[in-house]
Order: sequence, then structure tokens, then C-alpha cells
Amino acid sequence: MSVACGLECVVCLGCSRWAWKRLTYVGAYDSEAWPPATAEELEPAARACRAVLAIYEDDLANPRHPPAGGFRMDPADVVKRVPYEQIPDGCCPPYLIYVDREHKELVLAVRGLNLARQSDYKVLLDNRLGRQMFDGGFVHHGLLQAATWLLNREADTLRRFLLDLGPDYQLVFAGHSLGSGIAALMTIIVVNHRDQFGGIPMSQIRCYAIAPARCMSLNLAVKYADVINSIILQDDFLPRTPTPLEHIFGSIFCLPCFLVLACLRDTFVPEKRKLNDQRRLYAPGRMYHIVERKICRCGRYPPEVRTAIPVDGRFEHIVLSCSTTADHALVWIEHELQKALDLIQDKKPMTPPLQQKMVRKLSLEQEHKDALERAVSLNIPQATAATADHCQATGIAPESCQEGAAVANGSKSNGKGNWDDLVQKLFTRNESGHLVLKKDIKMDS
Repeated sequence: MSVACGLECVVCLGCSRWAWKRLTYVGAYDSEAWPPATAEELEPAARACRAVLAIYEDDLANPRHPPAGGFRMDPADVVKRVPYEQIPDGCCPPYLIYVDREHKELVLAVRGLNLARQSDYKVLLDNRLGRQMFDGGFVHHGLLQAATWLLNREADTLRRFLLDLGPDYQLVFAGHSLGSGIAALMTIIVVNHRDQFGGIPMSQIRCYAIAPARCMSLNLAVKYADVINSIILQDDFLPRTPTPLEHIFGSIFCLPCFLVLACLRDTFVPEKRKLNDQRRLYAPGRMYHIVERKICRCGRYPPEVRTAIPVDGRFEHIVLSCSTTADHALVWIEHELQKALDLIQDKKPMTPPLQQKMVRKLSLEQEHKDALERAVSLNIPQATAATADHCQATGIAPESCQEGAAVANGSKSNGKGNWDDLVQKLFTRNESGHLVLKKDIKMDS
């Protein structure tokens, strides 16, 4: 009896300790050691939020959700706006293409999941458990298919406008929730086939994944952190759970129970096992975390934005909070991001000196180099399979870059290309050394 009572006390104590740690964990802990973001980094992110928000509007001249800042989208500069009715079933959510002449940006924005649309679920459910091998890692199969379909349809439009607008314009991809994964994977494809867009420099390609879905393996998330940026508001559940997206949204009506179970399960998965699982998907790129609530404090505080390229501990902890789903809303993310930007601009001059800009640029490049080296030191699968551009910046052995460089420079055609064929060039080799060209990769669990 005494042994049974002792074991019972140990179990109760362990469960109580777990419950205390999980219930007192807040989203601010994920980025508490990160440095603050600057206004120069947040301004384009806020514009990307408004571009995605415009897809939801019926009349851009009289929006139902006016932007929090002074920037307004000019309806005359909307090149194309494609609703559900013009998209084949299960191919892609609605999107728009917009020319921001004031800031010299060509923007392709993709909306998030519509819970009432079965066509969006077809993209979501086509996951294959992250077994789609791609560019030295693994990605969400359905999102990759949607990204390829969208490029097949709109690459000529983007190429034509980039040539007409001139070399000073940036190519920006933006998306919210489900659309964020599509935008991120489109960015990877375009970065590796820049010759298809007139040889646009890598520095002029940007992606803003808002409330991002986990869509790529850790080595890809770190590798493309210099072009892909994820915007996350406080406790948002979607970037934090590695559970397949179809399970998350299939449980949307009992989501609190589902998150508690997922949190309990992940508690017993060792960190090393997570890092060594090459099929485990993550939110992409550099993280910008909007923090507005703190532990043991009531209400919202003036938001602040922290940024880093995390490798280990990359938003792994689900937050058991009443704001877990509310923080996923695009309207609220745009509002809080703009408020944080206004606070930063009020504290310092509108135009920083050139030296300050240069120091920040160098620090961003150093952070990316440190993150890539950290990924290699943690023995993350395929972490050294970087492109030639990244290898040159980080000093990683050039032997590991040869295959990536050949892929990046393999396409020489400047005419209309089949993006399905170009995407296949980024498919990796399997364990037997054969090039994997099948859409559905069969692997042992």
C-alpha cells in the first residue's frame, strides 16, 4: 500500500507540475530574449497585411476594414483580382496582384482559409504527412501544388510588369494562414529560378507570411530566412503546433480540447527527437513576434515587435490561452502591427542615418549566418544543403552547395516556362541516390 501511495503521489505531483508550467506559459516567453524590430523592417510587413486584407473587401474604395495606418490601396493599381469563381476547384484560394508605385513593390497576395469553402480544404487536406521532398527538405504537398498552379497562371503577368516597371521594383509575396504557406513556397521556387523573372536579384524578393502555417522542414525554414518573414501575434496557435493542418481545422469546433491534447502529447517528445525529425514542418523564415500581453497582468499593453531566426525552440510550445484563436485574425494582426510601428516611429526620427541602416543590414546578415551555423551544429538533417548564395555568405563548405547552385542556375529560358517542370528540378534525391520526381513520396513512418 505504501508503495502504491508513493507512486500515486509522484504521478499527482508530476501532473500538477506539468499543469502549472503549461497553464502559466504565455506567448511572450517564445521571444523574450529577442532584439526589437525596427520601423524599416515593419513598414513593408504592415503594407503586406493590408494587401492581403484587401482580398476580403467587396469595394476597395470603401473598405469595411479601413487600414490602421495612413496607407490605402489605390484600386486603380490593382492589376488582377481573382475570386473563387475564377479558380478551378481545389487549386488555390483567391488572390490579387497589386502595383505599389509609392514604395516600388509588385505584390502578389493570397488570402487565408475560408472555413465555408470546400475547395480550400482540398488544398489543406493534400498533406501526405509532410512527405513531399523538395529542395533538400520536406514541404506540405497541397501548398506546393497550389504554389505551382499559381505560378503557372501568373508568372507571365509578374514577369511582364517587372520588366515594364524597371529594376528598382521589388517582388513581394504575401499571404495569411493557408495563403502564407502558398506564398512562402512560391518564394522558394522564384528564388531558385530568378532568370525566369529577368534575373531579379535575390535582395529584391520578399515574402511576408502572416499567421503562418507550418509548411516546410526546419532546414528550409532557416535557409530562406533572408527572404521569408513570418508575422506572428502573441499566442496564435497555428505557427506553434506541428499537428497536420487537416486535424487542426477538422477539430475547429472543439479546438480548445484539441490544443490541450496536442500540448500534452508534445510535452513528452524530446527536443532532440524533434530536431532530428526531417519531416516535421515549421513556420518559415525569420520571425517577427508581436507581443502585447504579459504574465500576471490584465489587459493589453502597447505592442512591441521582437525578431530573430530561431532554430531550436522554434515556436514549439502551444499556449493555452483564451486568445489562442483570436490572435490568428488578420484584422487584429494588422491593427496591432501598425500600432507597434507608430510607437517606434514616435520614439525616433522618421529617417534614420545611413550608417544606422547599414549596421542593421549587416546585423541581419550576421543573424542569418549564425542561424545556419546553429542548424549545422545541431545536426539537423540536410542543414548543409544550401544554395551557393547562402554558402558564400556563411562560409559553409562549398561542396554542399554544388547541387543547389546547379538547380538555381539550371533554367536558361526567358520565355514562358512550365513551372511544374521547373519545380521538379528542386526535387531532391532519395536514400538510394535516385532523383525523386513523383508527387507522392512513399517512405517508412
